[in-house]
Amino acid sequence: MFIFNEAAATGGGWTMILMIVVMVAVFYFLIMRPEKKKKKEEEKLRSSLKTGDKITTIGGIVGTIVELKTENIVIETSQDRVRMELAKWSVMTNNTAQEKAQKARAEAQAAAKARAEEKKKEKEEKKKEKKL
Repeated sequence: MFIFNEAAATGGGWTMILMIVVMVAVFYFLIMRPEKKKKKEEEKLRSSLKTGDKITTIGGIVGTIVELKTENIVIETSQDRVRMELAKWSVMTNNTAQEKAQKARAEAQAAAKARAEEKKKEKEEKKKEKKL
């Protein structure tokens, strides 16, 4: 208490308040905001689940969704058609969506590579034309 009174008397009260505001802002942007963003992404993942998706749960169980309920999902985990009912919040990844994203990424990279090769051939042709 004595330190605060002394700081206020010397005009340092504003710097103390400013430091607290800066610390709260840093706390918000480094801890709270990324956590909210992560929760939003998880909620989006869980709300986009559909029958036929291959998923992995938090516990490491891999299976295919066969039925969706409001708070639960039913998955088949093996060729023996073993079915398990799990809570939606236990879904960690949607493997089907990840596979589609990887496939799209690979196609985009292949297309970019093909365009680069075409440009390279065009440049070589222009060089040959200049030599002639």
